[in-house]
Amino acid sequence: MKLSTQVKPISYLKSHAAEIVKEISESREPMLITQNGEAKLVVMDVRSYEDYEQTLALLKILTLGNREIEQGRFRSADDVFADLDREDNA
Repeated sequence: MKLSTQVKPISYLKSHAAEIVKEISESREPMLITQNGEAKLVVMDVRSYEDYEQTLALLKILTLGNREIEQGRFRSADDVFADLDREDNA
């Protein structure tokens, strides 16, 4: 999490909800909410959340690809391009 993330107690969230929505929507910076001094949740705007989910999905795809390479389940680029050339000439 970025060092610039705001940290607020849950009581602040309860009493300033509308203000928090406006601030986070404009700044796109998440807010860490604490309860009894412990981090409990992160509040972020929808666009940031969607970006986060998209990044996570791409990382999962890369991980799966790396796993397949490690297991030897891949084809060389030369083979793939040769197949494509054959399909184009058919």
